[in-house]
Amino acid sequence: MQDDYSPETVGEDEIEIEAIGIEVSSQPIELYKVLKIANVVSGGGEAKYAIAEGYVAVNGELETRKRCKIYDGDLIEFNAEYYLVICDQPVEDIVEQPVVKPVVAKPKSSSKKQNPAKSKPHKPSERQKNKPAKTKHSAKSNKKGASIEASADGGRSRIHFG
Repeated sequence: MQDDYSPETVGEDEIEIEAIGIEVSSQPIELYKVLKIANVVSGGGEAKYAIAEGYVAVNGELETRKRCKIYDGDLIEFNAEYYLVICDQPVEDIVEQPVVKPVVAKPKSSSKKQNPAKSKPHKPSERQKNKPAKTKHSAKSNKKGASIEASADGGRSRIHFG
């Protein structure tokens, strides 16, 4: 009587595969990093590209997530080769650090409201007294029909398109 099993088949759903062991120092580890550690790509960019384009499978399933978490015992297939992830460290809990938003201090409001009529007029400084008065410049236009008008007080210029 002949066996119905091929030499690669061990059990009903089990297949014996020759794989290269990749030792990693911590788990979980991101998929693209495993490809770099295995030295099957020249860099992280190439690893991410290969994953995104669908050239990598994890545990028999096509994987397109570059940062897919890989654990001890996971089997990675790339370029007709198999790689078994080996890690003797316990799984580290991934704790996302909270986003810290800067606190902006609000200006103190005084309980006494000043009456604008009673407030003192602004006195110009010595530097401002010695400056010549600015006059409004005429509008300049360019070939495309935009004109630039300088403000009289030396502030921002206006640009008109027309």
